Amino acid sequence: MQAQIQALLAKGAGRVGEETQREERRGGGGVEIAKPQIFDGTPAKVGRFISVCKLYIRMRMRGESVEGQVQWILSYVQGGSVDVWKENIMEELELGEIEYELAEEFLIGLKKEFGGEEEESVKAAELRKLEQGRRTMEEFVQEFKRAARGSRYEGRPLVEEFKRGMNGGIRRKLMEAENLPVSIEQWYKRAMALDRNWRESRREKERLRGKKKMEGGAPKQEQ
Repeated sequence: MQAQIQALLAKGAGRVGEETQREERRGGGGVEIAKPQIFDGTPAKVGRFISVCKLYIRMRMRGESVEGQVQWILSYVQGGSVDVWKENIMEELELGEIEYELAEEFLIGLKKEFGGEEEESVKAAELRKLEQGRRTMEEFVQEFKRAARGSRYEGRPLVEEFKRGMNGGIRRKLMEAENLPVSIEQWYKRAMALDRNWRESRREKERLRGKKKMEGGAPKQEQ
């Protein structure tokens, strides 16, 4: 069975390589697309692995069959207990016991198998540690959204974590406003606007301060 699995994967990899070359000849080769790192079943890695696989398939394997796409994904799944799961999947595919209409269906199954509650715990812990620091609010919001995805935080608890993580000055201004934001998207939007205004104001003050220094250092003209 192991030999059959390896043969199937090698066959799929060959077809994928040909398809990738065709995509590049059609003009898609100018963009560098990262391939996924080997996935060994670690729950904390499953989200990143799935995201990279989806992007690569979308950019490089659009014309490949679903079977070929699934076999390509499986070629990056190896190590430890994940090998047993992969062998079972390959056997079921070979026997026709399972069939995927889209590669995304396979990836959903992968996430259910290796993500689950442990990945959610990792995501939640990451979210609770996140702080804005020296980042702009736009950068913090993007990082916060990434951490929130899959953490199961939503509604009021998600808003509270966002308030906790942002810098104190912006949080105070938002809390002192007459109309408080309600949804998390409103908090994102208002916080980014305040941060941009504050940074623009600071740049303007620094510009005026520099202008005054230049004027103060210039020699006075005779009357």
